[in-house]
Amino acid sequence: MHLHLTAEDAAFQQQMREFFTTQVPQDLRQRWAAGGEPSADDMRQAQRILNEAGLAVPHWPVEWGGKEWSQLQRHIYLQEMQDASVPPPLAFNANMVGPVIAAFGSQELKERFLPPTANLDIWWCQGFSEPNAGSDLASLRTSAVLEGDEWVVNGQKTWTTLGQHADWIFALVRTEPDAPKKQMGISFLLIDMKSPGVTVRPIQLIDGGHEVNEVFFENVRVPADQLVGERGQGWTYAKFLLGNERVGVAPVGSIKRRLADAKSYAAATRDGNGSLLDQPLVAARIAELESQVAALELTVLRVAGNSKEGKPDPVSSILKLRGSQLQQDVLELIADIAGPASLEWKRGDDSETEAWAALATPTYLNFRKASIYGGSNEVQRSVIASAILGLKG
Repeated sequence: MHLHLTAEDAAFQQQMREFFTTQVPQDLRQRWAAGGEPSADDMRQAQRILNEAGLAVPHWPVEWGGKEWSQLQRHIYLQEMQDASVPPPLAFNANMVGPVIAAFGSQELKERFLPPTANLDIWWCQGFSEPNAGSDLASLRTSAVLEGDEWVVNGQKTWTTLGQHADWIFALVRTEPDAPKKQMGISFLLIDMKSPGVTVRPIQLIDGGHEVNEVFFENVRVPADQLVGERGQGWTYAKFLLGNERVGVAPVGSIKRRLADAKSYAAATRDGNGSLLDQPLVAARIAELESQVAALELTVLRVAGNSKEGKPDPVSSILKLRGSQLQQDVLELIADIAGPASLEWKRGDDSETEAWAALATPTYLNFRKASIYGGSNEVQRSVIASAILGLKG
C-alpha cells in the first residue's frame, strides 16, 4: 500500500509546520508539552496568534473566519499543531458553541458572539451534564421559565471543564417540562457567568488537579434573546454540537510526540550497566506501540482522504476508539518508566525527581477521561458493530 500526499497537500503541510514552529513562542509550546494543568494565559495567547493568522476556526463558515479546507487539510493542520505542541483553540469555543451559533443563531447573536469567541476574548464552558443526567443527557432537569423578556434559570450542572476561567456558559435547559418525550422541550441558552445567582464550585480529581466544576443556578435571570435558535430545539443543536466535538478525536501527533518522549525517558533511566531502553521487554513494548500508532496514522489519513462533502467517514468511530486507547497505553508506559518516582505528584523545589516523572501518574490518571468524552468507547463499539459491521443487537 502506498499512501502519500499530493504536491499541494505536502506544500500545505510545510506551511502549517513552519507557522506553528516559528510564530508560536517556543517557551509557550514547551510549557504545553510538559503537561500538568493548562495555563489559561497560554491558551489565550496561542488562540489569539492563530486567530490573527486566520487559523483558529478553519471549520467555521468563511464569513466568520473559516477556511474551505478539505478534511485531509484539516487533519494535517491538527496533526502539525499537535506535533509542534501548540495549545489547540479552546474546544468549547472553536468546536462547540461557535459552530452552533453560526448554524442556528440569529444574525444579532452571530455578530455579538462569534468574533470574540474565535479570538478567545470570551471563554466559554459547557453546561450539559447534571448529577443525574450525564450519559443519559436527555434526563436533565435544570429549568428555564419565561417571565416577560427574561428566562429564570434554576438547577445544577456538573463536570464543567475549566469553568473556573469561563466568562459565559452555553447550557441545555428544560423549557417545556410537559413535553411528551424527555428529548423534547429542551432549549439552548447562553448565560453570562457573572449573572447574580451563578455559583461555581471546584471538583478535585483523582490526579489532584482542578479541571472540572459544579455550576449552580439560583433564580438566574437571562435575557430572552440569548436563546439560540428555536425554543424546544436544544436537543437537535446538542447533537450537532457533539458531532463537532468528535472531530479530530485521534490525536496522532500528540501520541507520537509522547511516545518519542517515552523513548528518551527510557534511554535516560539507568538500569544495571545500561538503560531501560536496553531492556528487551521495554524495547518490545515501545516497538509494538510504534507499530500500532503507525497503523492508526495510516487509517486516519485514509479516512480523511476519503471523506466526502465535508462529512466525516463513519469509520471515525474506530479512530476515536483506537486513538484514546493508544493515548492511554503510551501514558501508562511513561508512568511505568518513571516507576516509584511518579508517585511524588506534588514536586517540591528541592526535589531530585525529574519534572516529567512527577507528572507521569497524574497525567496517566487524567487521560482515563478520554474513554468517555467525545462519545464513550462503549458507544463507539456499538456504532462500529451496527453501522460498519452490520451487526444487529
